[in-house]
Formats: sequence, structure tokens, C-alpha cells
Amino acid sequence: MSKRSAGLLIHRETKDGVEILLVHPGGPFWARRDEGAWSIPKGLVEPGEDELAAARREAREELGVAVEGRFEPLGDYRQPGGKVVVAWAVEADPLFDAAAVAGNTFSMEWPPKSGVIREFPEVDRAAWFAVAEAGRRILKGQAAILGDFLARRVRDG
Repeated sequence: MSKRSAGLLIHRETKDGVEILLVHPGGPFWARRDEGAWSIPKGLVEPGEDELAAARREAREELGVAVEGRFEPLGDYRQPGGKVVVAWAVEADPLFDAAAVAGNTFSMEWPPKSGVIREFPEVDRAAWFAVAEAGRRILKGQAAILGDFLARRVRDG
């Protein structure tokens, strides 16, 4: 069975239109990557854990705040590596300050084979993006999540 992750496509309405909250992964591998490197807040579902509860837990861990609202299921999305991401859309407080995120950290040996263990943030930054910009920034495997969210808005509009 494929590993499953759960995440939230967090959005808000502004005078200029809808904006999407994306997070940039921390750590040395992602440090110099930007376009095509951002993600919705998400993470692995623990055995026996409710998937929506996992998505909410991961958002809290990555952003440092609880995300509340009406959670609308978007679907399951197979990623290039085989993992499946199950996603929900939720409208955030329009005043949510993405620059103030303070989430969890992880440890890893860096530089490789140095014997030095360093701590890195899971997410080194979060930002609100207009839809077109979010489409350029989001990981290729998660682009369908954004597309389905937008299609649903047009359909339900």
C-alpha cells in the first residue's frame, strides 16, 4: 500500500482575488530552490489516524497555528514518487500572517558524512500567492490539487 500524506490547501479572499498559502520546505536540499518547490502544508498519516485530523495536525506543526474552518475534500493525488496526498480546501482568516510561521524542526547530518548533526526547520517560510503565481511555485505533483480547487470554485461559483 502506498504511503499517504494529508494536507490543506489554505486560501483566502482579498480585494485582488483569491490567494493560496504555500510553504517552502526547510533544510539544505531546498535552500536554493524556489519555483516548483513550494507545497501545501501536509505530512504523513499515522497508522489508524483520521486523514483530516492528520492534515490539521500537519498544518499546525508546519505553521505553528491551528487552522480552523470548513474543510472541503478535494481528493487523492498520486505523487511522482508513488505517495498519495489526500487534500482538503479551507478558507483562512484573511489577516493570517504567513510571515509569522514558527513550526517544527528536524535533525540531519550536514554536510553529508561530516558527523555533524544540525537542526533545520520543516518549513523555512510560508507565503500567500495569487493563483497564477501559486501555480508556478507549487510542486509539480501537487499542481492537480490547485487545479481541482480552482475548477470547483468556477463550478460552484
